Amino acid sequence: MQAAAGDRIVIKGHHIGDRDRSCEMIEAHGPEGVLRIVRWGDSEHETLFFPGSDAAIESREHATS
Repeated sequence: MQAAAGDRIVIKGHHIGDRDRSCEMIEAHGPEGVLRIVRWGDSEHETLFFPGSDAAIESREHATS
């Protein structure tokens, strides 16, 4: 999963009725950028994040087009 600073990462809800969560990619570190620092949209809290298979990237370039 390749993401650049400013891209959004969306994680789908895991159960019926769960809402999706999204965060903004701030930085990538480590081999191939697997460790990400993100800012969560619902709390503005910044955390380390290792995206799983339930995560999708919304490219900043695509979102503004």
